[in-house]
Amino acid sequence: MTEPRRASRRRTPDAAALALHTEYRRTADPRLRDRLVIGYAGIVKHIVYRKLRELPAWCEVDDLLSCGLEALIAAVDRFDPERGATFEQYAWTRVHGAVLDELRRQDWAPRPLRRWERDIAKASEQFVTIHGRRPNDDELADAMAIDRDHLDRLRQDLQASELTSLNSLVLDEEDSTVERIETLPSLEDALDPEQATASAEAKDKFRRAFARLSERERELAVLLYVKNLTLREIGDVLGVSESRVCRLHGRLKQRLRDALAADEVLFREAV
Repeated sequence: MTEPRRASRRRTPDAAALALHTEYRRTADPRLRDRLVIGYAGIVKHIVYRKLRELPAWCEVDDLLSCGLEALIAAVDRFDPERGATFEQYAWTRVHGAVLDELRRQDWAPRPLRRWERDIAKASEQFVTIHGRRPNDDELADAMAIDRDHLDRLRQDLQASELTSLNSLVLDEEDSTVERIETLPSLEDALDPEQATASAEAKDKFRRAFARLSERERELAVLLYVKNLTLREIGDVLGVSESRVCRLHGRLKQRLRDALAADEVLFREAV
């Protein structure tokens, strides 16, 4: 008798969701849609936070939550029960796909470089399993069957691809937690004339690209990156929904990427 009761409890949310969705399609009552969104919002948090340990430092969790919530809202409007899937299955697929797409869209690094990043992590983990300690750079390069210079270039490219706060925590060579700013070269080393020229040129190009953004996009960037407001707080300031802020933010970053794409080498040299 116990097993049927558990099965019944599993089916109840699906049946309730189907009833709500059927009534929503018949009446187009936004309150019914909101009930579905609220009832299944936990899917968004589960997917995003399940990936939290895998997320790169440059990733904004709030952006992923907003993107996932937007996908959930779209799932309510597009769900077709006649195709055989439950609403939960359909919503899970839509949200998971949207979160992955947002991760790829935000990432400045090409996919081959990300594959190398995974290979580095895998080789390091295998070395620790076998030897009980982390490999040094020469041992890691040997484990990956590449030379040391290649490994150094890969790490430089990966570091250049990460857009993150200098106060974010990273591991140093002794596996101690330090702020990223402490791992950067001293300012004395950065006084090289070529480096200074590349840095000044990169800043000038970024300022010009930023100036070509719309007034609302510039205001959003200041609120997000200077005043460190959340997407919800920015929505309150701008008088728009959180999902609208998410879309504006995505468009802002894409416009900057497009404007600066031709100068990728310059920005890599300036880092």
